[in-house]
Amino acid sequence: MSDSIGKIRRLQQCATDGGHFVILAMDHRGNLRRCLDPQAPDRVPYQKMVHFKQQVVGALAPSASAVLLDPEYGAAQVVVVGALPGQVGLVVAIEKTGYEGDTSARESQILPGWDVEKIARMGASAVKLLLYYHPQSPNASDQERLVRQVAASCRQCDIPFFLEPLSFSLDPAVKKLPSATKRKVVIETARRLTPLGVDVLKAEFPLSIGQEPNEDIWAEACSELSEASSVPWVLLSAGVTFEEFERQTQAACRAGASGVMVGRGVWQEAVDWKGDSRAEFLETTARERMHRLGTIIAEHARSWTSFWPQLVIENGWYRHY
Repeated sequence: MSDSIGKIRRLQQCATDGGHFVILAMDHRGNLRRCLDPQAPDRVPYQKMVHFKQQVVGALAPSASAVLLDPEYGAAQVVVVGALPGQVGLVVAIEKTGYEGDTSARESQILPGWDVEKIARMGASAVKLLLYYHPQSPNASDQERLVRQVAASCRQCDIPFFLEPLSFSLDPAVKKLPSATKRKVVIETARRLTPLGVDVLKAEFPLSIGQEPNEDIWAEACSELSEASSVPWVLLSAGVTFEEFERQTQAACRAGASGVMVGRGVWQEAVDWKGDSRAEFLETTARERMHRLGTIIAEHARSWTSFWPQLVIENGWYRHY
């Protein structure tokens, strides 16, 4: 286990002192362009994307344990202007936005010109891969192969691997999975993928709260997800309202989650504001939301350290590191 020192240190950088993840997600690309200009997302200028990310990170990173960013518009750009405090972890996405292939066999790809070694070399704390995945998809084994590939590179660079599987319907006529089906898919995905070298699972809420209002059933589904995952898991926000995500966070953390990676659930209204109004929203409402989530997580979440054995460092360990 002495070859995991780098992962342990970097996970500490991403977590609170209590071992919980309160991570701000700002790796959005295509969906952020659509938010900033719904009529012509492809014409959103590079600098407008960069400026928005710098604004959000500058306002909210001090309330987070880490920030998730993409290399195209965010990761280096927030570092060079000092928007990301030195004591806050940096998780960097490795994937190309979107997917290739048929809608029933979605293929995730690594961003051309980008890799795990570069993420480690830039000083990041962790790597994140978004993976379109359905256990019954025709290309499920290919997607699993990609997970193993990234995991192997992360082991070589001694950097933690956050995996974000996104479920989808195999039927083109069905846009979203029914709640009961989504529960099965999300839980089976955790069971299959987390043993493949993943360090932290970034998971969807394991049902649709619009179809299932019973919070006792939410708790059961989240507990089932905790049992299926062999690694710590954090909850993604998936663009729901803050009020909905706050309730999801309560249920998830009480049932064994180790925190959140939250994006639009905290800052999504900022795209509709400009100048001082945007800054005021981020520094008041959005910042308060981060604090509220942090309080819930501190009280109820499971520490990531409970998944790792206490290492015994023997004399001369560094010779074989």
